[in-house]
Amino acid sequence: MRKARPKKRIILPDPKYNDVQVTKFVNNIMLKGKKNIAFKIFYDAIEVVAEKTNEDGLEVWKKALANVTPSVEVRSRRIGGATFQIPSEIRPERKQSVGMKNLINFSRKRHEKSMSQKLAAEIIAAYKEEGAAFKRKEDIHRMAEANKAFSHFRF
Repeated sequence: MRKARPKKRIILPDPKYNDVQVTKFVNNIMLKGKKNIAFKIFYDAIEVVAEKTNEDGLEVWKKALANVTPSVEVRSRRIGGATFQIPSEIRPERKQSVGMKNLINFSRKRHEKSMSQKLAAEIIAAYKEEGAAFKRKEDIHRMAEANKAFSHFRF
């Protein structure tokens, strides 16, 4: 890059749980700048999770997020006319954001009434190591395992 690296933005912790990770998750849920609605969706989902599992909703969410967070991914690299899928480690910030985005995207595709119910159902499924977001993580890991032979092309 020619220019200097952009400064890291400071993300403030959320008002209820005082956790920066929650704010990052809510920022990913948010559409069209509607942050209050995103916070309401998240908090309602956590309440639903707490009711259904009889455990602390935030802890269930953190465990679910850890379950859907991939540790390796494949990247395409063109070498001599052929394109190889090269497995590589993911840096921690990207790991977290990929996990969050998978959880949110697959919860949007569910068939419950409201977004908070969809999110709660996906969080519970991820907590139990099932559901679409967890399956996506497994697929990513399986693809990296299958292409392990090309890991010497790493960049």
